[in-house]
Amino acid sequence: MNMQEKIDWMSEQVVDVLVVGYGPVGAALAALLGRYGVRCLVIDRLEDLVMAPRAIALDNEALRILQMVGLDDQSFERYGIQEVRMHSPYLGQFARVNTSGSIDGHPKLVTFYQPSLESALRSLVTSWPSVTVRTQTELLGFEQHTQGVVATLENANGEQERVFARYLVGADGASSRVRSLIGQEFEGESYAEDWLIVDVNGRHNKAIDHVEFICDPRRPSPHMPAPGGRERWEFMLHPNEKREDMVQPEKIAELMTPWLSAEDLTIERQAVYRFHARCCNAFQKERVFLVGDAAHITPPFVGQGLVAGLRDVANLAWKLAWVTEGKATPAILASFDQERRPHAKQMIDLARMMGKLVMPTSAFKAIAVHGLMRLLGMFPLTRPYFEELKIKPANRFIKGLFSKGKSNAGLVRGAQLPQEWLRTEQGMQLSDDVFGSQLLLLGIGIDPKKGLDTSICQAWEAVGGRYLHLGLRGQFKTSDTPFAETMGNAFVLGKACGWLVVVRPDQVVMLDGPAEQGSELIRQALSMFKN
Repeated sequence: MNMQEKIDWMSEQVVDVLVVGYGPVGAALAALLGRYGVRCLVIDRLEDLVMAPRAIALDNEALRILQMVGLDDQSFERYGIQEVRMHSPYLGQFARVNTSGSIDGHPKLVTFYQPSLESALRSLVTSWPSVTVRTQTELLGFEQHTQGVVATLENANGEQERVFARYLVGADGASSRVRSLIGQEFEGESYAEDWLIVDVNGRHNKAIDHVEFICDPRRPSPHMPAPGGRERWEFMLHPNEKREDMVQPEKIAELMTPWLSAEDLTIERQAVYRFHARCCNAFQKERVFLVGDAAHITPPFVGQGLVAGLRDVANLAWKLAWVTEGKATPAILASFDQERRPHAKQMIDLARMMGKLVMPTSAFKAIAVHGLMRLLGMFPLTRPYFEELKIKPANRFIKGLFSKGKSNAGLVRGAQLPQEWLRTEQGMQLSDDVFGSQLLLLGIGIDPKKGLDTSICQAWEAVGGRYLHLGLRGQFKTSDTPFAETMGNAFVLGKACGWLVVVRPDQVVMLDGPAEQGSELIRQALSMFKN
């Protein structure tokens, strides 16, 4: 009898998902799976989180995902960035990015303290009874079977055990063992230059209040504030400079001379990195998935490294939950790679382009490139692409788990709904919190249940489908269907009243149409989970 025949994959001893890696991406995935009650085992080779700043930037999309995970504005340390400035030694300030204000209820850009974020995520993870965490545990290998994965683990005492899981997710970083074990190529490039990262603390009321890029071909140097009176500098090393020499206190003090004296320098962390731009050619192999740096590495020039990983888990978690709960067939999991990989590549390409602005290789190139940037910033048609970040690729899917086609109400199928404040019986709430983490039939200006027959409602509710009557400003509740009143204009569409939207748990529009098509919209949506 072979191993496949011996394993009872429906046994309580089989976990639904084995997550390898307990960094911020793995922890966010575990928290989302725990929210759905998915039986999950998380392992990490380290005993505890690393108490040092590493990732430093989050945008509004990342903050919205963390809201989905369960973190609010007070959950971890953050610092709102109002603008990003780019300086040339030859032309002065040649460009700026306006990061003031908010998008979808969150600041456009914040810096943060990674240990604070990870601690908050881990507190959430441990609050879910379906999730078990084992630190000082390493993945040695695994075998894939028709119904699951058999993984071999080793603990700190050198003891080995086998774990049976229906699915395995590698969130184990840039040197991912999971990626290696499934034979995935990590295509792309490594930059030729090393970078010295210096994090300084004790800078309360002294740090700058914005992000600046000193785009000097002699020594490019990004510089930014961080929460808790911290500041970060990044210095590109020259080819003849050795790593071990650059981390010496006297050398760091020399580099910091333009900003502060050696007496005022309190170093929290220094490290030398080589930046990479890499992406796998598939984020899934049968029952194994890759997320975060295990799947793609983005150069830091647009602050999208951790953000991309959070996009991964927001996309994957609910799909794993639907499949393990029997609400959908495993075929829907293929949409994870279809939806996430193209956008991850686009963000890597953007970061590479921005890197060329930050790292000009000669004075001639610096003057030419930065001069063009300044010129483009003078024209109304081109200024928003950089100043308002219109150049940033929108997180819209080309294909995946949604119905292709143009919406007649101004929505974008395969993209997230906007978020704004709603008035509910519980008070003012952000719309994602009201919409919740299930499938939703949203009626804009109309009761979405009106006109649906009993059998359709039963089928919708059997997969956790909910309903919400979203009243436009001034409208009132007219039935027993849950109701919320929109307080802004984000949901005032071309077809303002009587429009229905099928919304995924990650707030992505699956399909939409007029009220009289309600039953057909549900049938189409349900068919996507059965194919």
